[in-house]
Amino acid sequence: MNDLFASDHARAGVPLAERLRPRSIAGVVGQRHLLAPGKPLAVAFASGKLHSMILWGPPGVGKTTLARLMADAFKAEFIALSAVLSGVKDIRDAVARAEATLAQSGRPTILFVDEVHRFNKAQQDAFLPYVERGTVTFIGATTENPSFEVIGALLSRAAVYVLESLPAEDLSTLLDRAIAVAAPGLTLDAPARDALAAYADGDGRRLVNLVEQLAVAAGEAGRGAVDLSFVEATIARSLRRFDKGGEAFYDQISALHKAVRGSDPDASLYWMCRMLDGGADPLYVARRMIRMAVEDIGLADPRALRTALDAAETYERLGSPEGELALAQCVLYLAVAPKSNAAYTAFNAARGFVREDGSRPVPMRLRNAPTRLMKRLGYGEGYRYAHDEQDAYAAGETYLPDDMRPRRFYEPTERGLEARIREKLGQLRARDRKAHDREN
Repeated sequence: MNDLFASDHARAGVPLAERLRPRSIAGVVGQRHLLAPGKPLAVAFASGKLHSMILWGPPGVGKTTLARLMADAFKAEFIALSAVLSGVKDIRDAVARAEATLAQSGRPTILFVDEVHRFNKAQQDAFLPYVERGTVTFIGATTENPSFEVIGALLSRAAVYVLESLPAEDLSTLLDRAIAVAAPGLTLDAPARDALAAYADGDGRRLVNLVEQLAVAAGEAGRGAVDLSFVEATIARSLRRFDKGGEAFYDQISALHKAVRGSDPDASLYWMCRMLDGGADPLYVARRMIRMAVEDIGLADPRALRTALDAAETYERLGSPEGELALAQCVLYLAVAPKSNAAYTAFNAARGFVREDGSRPVPMRLRNAPTRLMKRLGYGEGYRYAHDEQDAYAAGETYLPDDMRPRRFYEPTERGLEARIREKLGQLRARDRKAHDREN
């Protein structure tokens, strides 16, 4: 462990996360899919050739650490910018420093931009000429999907490496290292270790901060051993990672929607609870379930929409946590309900047709005739009142524009109530065919 920490890092006042920062890629916890021998970043370190890159992954998984290690490995100047605090002027100042360093010592410069997705297009464009000329090697860190958040020109000039949340095994390793530095001799029982790992939720930096907080509390209490109750009493439980406008947010929404569509009640309940546990607005979850009821169930079970609306109304009246049970009941109902996207497909097909088609006139027989003039002009003439026909159905009548070929937008499935709808429509269409045959 001595090779991982410089002696001056042990001085008082230096945050534990900084004291634990690795000095080589061998000391990095996690990301073996990138750092194991022969893997992409290991090859990049061994190649001796700097290249621009984007490190994409959740918080606390080593993006900044890897960028700093890259600078050390290539003996490059390291300039760090935060997209939250910096602007175009800061970028120009950084480039000026890079040009001066290159001219004076021949050393390359790594320009590291944390949260690069926070830069707008103009700010990202400002990097391009300097990256193209090799003035700086650009390394951007982002928690958001670079396909959506980084401009194409910059994305095409940088390799994208995807970092992953730290699994339990890596968190355990990091926990041992953190305790050894922050509180040598302190012991934790298994439930306490599991609780810390759960609170960290794959975020190494969060785990280190929790250990630092725990070490202080244990020292003040004069404890050499820590159990679960002490951990729970010491550490205010923070919500799991759930950026309401970010990638994790939309990934979990997608997982919930697909689990409902796939008729898996257990997975549906799991993802809904994950979203609520992570701080998602329960009414937002309710709105999404209303959408699922319409899009994926539709007329196969029309009660699904009413169930979703009732769940939203119940939550509005009860709030949390009581109202969340109504949401749970709803998501289970949606998951086990028969599925049909026929209404959704029909709507999209009809809307697409109308968007491309011309404005056809309404047939005269289908027009209303509230005045004498309109009646004299033929409005409503020839209209067949369905209630006066057998079974309240005017067999052979058409309700589309006269110059429009018959169209079928809605094709009910054979699931749930739609099976009966399909059967009834089949019978009515058969009567239409007989009526046309008689006319011809």
